[in-house]
Amino acid sequence: MSAVAIIQARGGSQRIPRKNLKLFNGEPMIVGSIRKALASGLFERVVVSTDDDEIADVARAHGADVPFLRPADLADAYTGTAAVIQHAIRALDQRYDFTCCLYATAPLLQTRFLRQGLHALQAAPEKSYAFSVCGFGFPIQRALLINNDGSLDAMHPEYRNVRSQDLPAAYQDAGQFYWGRSDAWLRGDVIFSSQSLPVILPRHLVQDIDNEEDWVRAEYLYAALKAGGELEP
Repeated sequence: MSAVAIIQARGGSQRIPRKNLKLFNGEPMIVGSIRKALASGLFERVVVSTDDDEIADVARAHGADVPFLRPADLADAYTGTAAVIQHAIRALDQRYDFTCCLYATAPLLQTRFLRQGLHALQAAPEKSYAFSVCGFGFPIQRALLINNDGSLDAMHPEYRNVRSQDLPAAYQDAGQFYWGRSDAWLRGDVIFSSQSLPVILPRHLVQDIDNEEDWVRAEYLYAALKAGGELEP
């Protein structure tokens, strides 16, 4: 079965300007995702979907294909992942069995988890997607809210007196990759649903990057993992 990686990278990131080209470990952030996709050996093609000429040039220089520039109406802050992937699938000159949406800002990505995702989806033909998740560091049922007067309250009061070990584990999107059957992407199957399978990552290999604080934490994690020999070459 054939597979394509789609790395979405728009030029107009707002909270971290030019995030996809900002240097991380000495190279543009997007380069790490391109390199991991190519090194995995899972993809017939690694494609970058961008609206930005500079991002396109960097992507091509590091081995990715940029066969089209994304239209402006799919490159604003409100466009969802599914719409971008649907556009890319339709824009390519070949249809692949599996399409993997790989984030450009995933410096802790491990190719072994990419393989797990594909294998899980191949083994479950009734499912549409498989994507990276990780557990929360503390039971979400015990979350707290800050009221308008500055005081604290329980988000779920019914769990105040339930021991944390007695609460079911909850998981969050790890923000690294989404494997999907190409037909499922095009149908618009819902990703966060029972049509998806989890690829569970350890929390110390996960850092979504949406703001400057996330970026700094990712740099610290990367340095620690590198020193500990946990990063793939």
